[in-house]
Formats: sequence, structure tokens, C-alpha cells
Amino acid sequence: MKKTSLFWAVLLIVSGLFILAGCGGNKPAATNESAKEKENVDISKLVTNDAYTDIEKNILKALEPLPNKGDGNVKVGVVLPTLSNPYYVTSKAGYENAAKSLGIQVEVVSGAKEDDVEGQLNVFKTLLSKDFDAIVIVPITGMNLISGVVEANKKGIPIISSGTKLNEAAAAEAGAKITAHMSTNFIEQGHLAGAYISEKIKASGAKTAKVAVIEGLAGAYQGEARRDGAVAAFKEAGMDVVSIQTGDWDRQNAYNIANNLLQSNPDLRGIFCANDTMALGVVEALKVAGKKNQVIVTGIDFLDEARQSLKAGELNASVAMAPYIRGKGTLTLVLKVLQNHDISQQNYWSPLALITQENVNEYDDWK
Repeated sequence: MKKTSLFWAVLLIVSGLFILAGCGGNKPAATNESAKEKENVDISKLVTNDAYTDIEKNILKALEPLPNKGDGNVKVGVVLPTLSNPYYVTSKAGYENAAKSLGIQVEVVSGAKEDDVEGQLNVFKTLLSKDFDAIVIVPITGMNLISGVVEANKKGIPIISSGTKLNEAAAAEAGAKITAHMSTNFIEQGHLAGAYISEKIKASGAKTAKVAVIEGLAGAYQGEARRDGAVAAFKEAGMDVVSIQTGDWDRQNAYNIANNLLQSNPDLRGIFCANDTMALGVVEALKVAGKKNQVIVTGIDFLDEARQSLKAGELNASVAMAPYIRGKGTLTLVLKVLQNHDISQQNYWSPLALITQENVNEYDDWK
């Protein structure tokens, strides 16, 4: 794989995978909090890497000392937000494949849609009625699974959260305790994409330009953090952020938002979207309006459809995570918990890569 610039080519970025003892927490997203988290990113650890297989090695190295393989009798439930998003379909496959190699029985469930907060809670509580040794939760928001965590605590079932953290204040008030937490630096994801848009705009000779942000579901920490990261990058570059709207992770909503933005801001130059599904909706709107070449669009997740859009020269960039490999990392953490390893507050590095039209062919093995 070719190595181009340190900043934009095969970028494995410091995006904290956090393992926290006790209750994982999050506060309502705010610009000042996001700026603080961004400052904590260790820029000296930004590295390049040309092998997808190294991702797994790096995550497992960060989890050392590794637990023993399960005996085939360990039962773990996994609660995802939805299986209507290809990102979580890949995540599900990652958990199921990892379970086979780790000697774990796993059952993966989800809500119907990414905004189905009650549905996700219901499937979580259904798992609590079964005989699971531990349960992994990927909450839709920091609030919607708190009552389920309280119930799990009463039953003595360890809960490992991944992705969105529980709201710290609400969890503490309810007495909900997370055994461990694994996640990525969502703010850095947004910042990386926002900085890319800004750099491309400035490369065209403009000192500033109008840009917009489409975040995910209101109250979902990952979307709000990505929003804050992108906004911070835009402001650092002197861009004019003319709109910040919620797209609810929905393609049609993002399509409609983009249409309205083009009506009110015909000279718009960039749109950051908090996931690829929305970014692809924006691309469709721009193509219909005949303005795709004018507006730079970025997403997050590097879905297969986003990969094809990048290769077609439509979507400009996507920040890739590694949902398939993260399944193995999370289940390895579960085994550490069940085997009574020391789970103290530690930082782990999760791989991110900025995939562009220029380097997309180098990432055919990324999942």
C-alpha cells in the first residue's frame, strides 16, 4: 500500500478505545467539552500503517494481558442499535466470527431502527431473562438502556458498553453501573472529516467558504461528538458554518436537508455528515441539483456503498472504523471481565482511516 502524506494517507489515528472501571459516563455534548476532549488527543501517536491485519494485532496488544480462550460454555449477549444499517450488520458478523475463535456462545439482537430507543431496551431486557454470563450493549443514546442496566446489576450480570456511553449523571442517579466500556474517539472522527473538507476548499484557492453539518439522532452521543469535532475543525480553518441540523441517521432526511441547504445557500462548498447513510443521501441531492462538483461531502463508517461511491468519484471521503475487528476486541474484554482480570481505567487505540477518492482502492480489505 502506498504511503502519501502523514495526515491524509492510511491514517490510524489516536481515537481512544476506553476501558473504564465502574460506570461509563457521558455528558450532554457541548462545544467546550468537545474542545477539551480534542485537546487530550495525543497527536504524537498519529501513525501510518499499510496492513489491515495489523489492526487486530494492535487492539489485542492494547488488551494485554489477554484472557484464556473460553471453554465453549460462556454465553454472551450483544445488543446493537439496529441491523438496518450495514455498519451494524458488519459489526454483528464480527461478533459472531470472534465468538467462534474465542470459545464463546454469542447472541446478537437489536432494535428495529436506529431511533428505536424503546425497542432496543425491550430486546435488552429480553436477554436479561435468559442465562447469559455477560451482555455487551451499544446504546442508541446515553439514556435509553439505563433501566436495563439497573436490572442487570440486580441480577449480577456484568454489562460491557461499547460506542455510546451511559449518561453519567442519569446513570449515577439510577444506580446503573457498567463493568467496562470500549469506544472510539468520536470527536476525532468528526474533526478528521471536517479538516479534510477545509483543506480541500483551501486547496481550491478560497480562504473561507460556507459549510454545513448534518448530525445523527438528537441525544446520541456519537453523533453529537462527531458534530462537535467537525465544527471545531471548520472554525479552526476559518470556515463559515451556516447550518447544523439533525438527520436522525436517515438517508431521506439528509437528502431533504441538503435540498433545503442548496436553496438557502447556493454557494455552499462542504457538508459533513455524521454517518455514510446520510452522506449518500446528500450526494444524491447534489447530483439531482447538478452541484456535486461544487460541494465536498464526507461521511463516517466506510460502508460498502460508500466505498463504491468513492470509487465512482461522488462521495469525497469517509472516516473508516473497524466494526468487524472491534467485535473481537470487545469479546476479549468480556473474557477479561469474566476471568477477573484487573479492569482499571486504561486507554486503548482504535484504528481510524480517512478514505478518499484518491486512496480508496488501497482499502478493499477493510471491514
